[in-house]
Amino acid sequence: MIQTGAQTQWTVDGRTLHADTLEVSPGVYSILIDGQSFEALVVSQGDSELRITVKGHAYTASVHNPRKWKRNRGLGAEAEGPQQLRAPMPGKIIVLLMKAGDTVEAGQGIVVMEAMKMQNEIRSPKSGKIQRLLVVEGQTVNTGEVVAIVG
Repeated sequence: MIQTGAQTQWTVDGRTLHADTLEVSPGVYSILIDGQSFEALVVSQGDSELRITVKGHAYTASVHNPRKWKRNRGLGAEAEGPQQLRAPMPGKIIVLLMKAGDTVEAGQGIVVMEAMKMQNEIRSPKSGKIQRLLVVEGQTVNTGEVVAIVG
């Protein structure tokens, strides 16, 4: 992706797409391509990969400029204020790794959910305390649903 104001340029399977993008909340983007509107949930999967969920379908993307991604993700300085952890796709909560009141480090797993026959760990975006866990083991969640709040 190349940022050019409100326009972005993406390379998908070797094809170039131009899109209007807007981050509507942390990790949630509104994308307009050729008059069609999409909502994308973006979750970091390490230093240079992203998991992008659009219309219930999950995709993996490579970041071609990891240094820029790290700067934008605040790895040098953590996110401030309470942060909501959201389900990256529809699934079922399998394991709660932490409980409300526990101290958590940035990047530490809080919840494990199963989606599309794979287990995904939802990790804390910052160090702090878990203010609330909004799910229980066995609960089904929808894309973007808040599962925990870290303060």
